[in-house]
Amino acid sequence: PDFVIVGETRSYDWDMIGKAAYFVANDARFIATNPDTHGRGFYPACGALCAGIEKISGRKPFYVGKPSPWIIRAALNKMQAHSEETVIVGDNLRTDILAGFQAGLETILVLSGVSSLDDIDSIPFRPSWIYPSVAELDVI
Repeated sequence: PDFVIVGETRSYDWDMIGKAAYFVANDARFIATNPDTHGRGFYPACGALCAGIEKISGRKPFYVGKPSPWIIRAALNKMQAHSEETVIVGDNLRTDILAGFQAGLETILVLSGVSSLDDIDSIPFRPSWIYPSVAELDVI
């Protein structure tokens, strides 16, 4: 195949990862949705699945989802919006909030998901606002 595309799944096995690594090592383009290693409950997410393929093939994936600036630009274009009047809301500092920061957006971290207040000290950027959950937000 020309492409290996990795997204979220709960049903994968070593055979799938081995085949993907073989194809990538033999010049298939390696595309993935996001670098998240895990979500709630520490189940492997897309980035964890990609790590095995990357180690075996020696090739890194091109991430098209958050925090890739590509996906933010595509979303802004689709909505006909501008970065100075757009906010991104998310529960993950390393994908959602990083994507907004890199794109020059205001950011809102909600603490009802992946990241916690303790995680903020481990990153070099800060969310614009922090809320306990998305339910606490007024209409934006």
